[in-house]
Amino acid sequence: MLLYSGSSNKTLAEKIAKDSTISLGNIEKTVFPDGETRIRVVDDVLEKDASILQSGAKFPEYYYFELFFLLDALKRRGAKNLTAIVPYLGYQRQDHLFREGEAVSLDVIIQTLESLSLSKLITFDLHSIKIPELFHVPVVHLSALPIFAEKIKSLGVKNSDLVIVSPDMGGIRRINILSDLLGGVETAKINKDRDLESGEISSAKIEGAVKEAAIIVDDMISTGRTIIAAANLLKKKGAKKIFVFATHPVFSFDDPKVFDDNSIQKVFVSDTIEIEERSKFPKLEILSVASLIAEEIKK
Repeated sequence: MLLYSGSSNKTLAEKIAKDSTISLGNIEKTVFPDGETRIRVVDDVLEKDASILQSGAKFPEYYYFELFFLLDALKRRGAKNLTAIVPYLGYQRQDHLFREGEAVSLDVIIQTLESLSLSKLITFDLHSIKIPELFHVPVVHLSALPIFAEKIKSLGVKNSDLVIVSPDMGGIRRINILSDLLGGVETAKINKDRDLESGEISSAKIEGAVKEAAIIVDDMISTGRTIIAAANLLKKKGAKKIFVFATHPVFSFDDPKVFDDNSIQKVFVSDTIEIEERSKFPKLEILSVASLIAEEIKK
């Protein structure tokens, strides 16, 4: 088995290699003056299994094409079983037709991956649990929730003073799993009413008891608006300490100062996406999923 890294998250690939004691493979990459990329696998991979780590965020089109080229190069070199480790599956929110005339972008990604002899996909905390059903190859759907649970236990907050909150109705399954991992902590969810014409939120209410400490859990942080609105609502309802846990730091906000909000003590994310220095902020802490991936690829 060899592990290869695309250019999206080399830090995570190095951690996985260390945790799994699997060697990182050698790649020659050439970017031509016209912007085209050439990929060459240096190693002898004949009849060997190979895994490629590439996250589909920030520059998803470029990173996906790099992944496609790596899969093709490994296949042409005679690799046996090809596993794509895509911690953040880019285009996962475009998994069905919203309006007539649109492309179903995720379907295009899946078809291309499978056409390149993909044997298996490993990914994390998908926006919809139905996405694996779109693939014709096995999908290992891992979660950062066990790592989050261990971190929550170290915060020094009693379970009786804690509530786990979903910022929307779509995250109910997620908070229930985390509650079980923590021994049955109470949960709550935020129910929003939207204006049918503008799509703007007209009102929001918390369903469930608000405790002294609240843990907001989501699959990703993009603009941060959903998280901040949830934190402000919890603070108004009496929460004294608010912590945020989200698997994927998409971080599409313009300024990380959006998290200088006094109602949030700390924001915990995983390293499924490599975070640029300019997007980091004092309240941020990154928890690695490398050990979970290492354990999976060694099976």
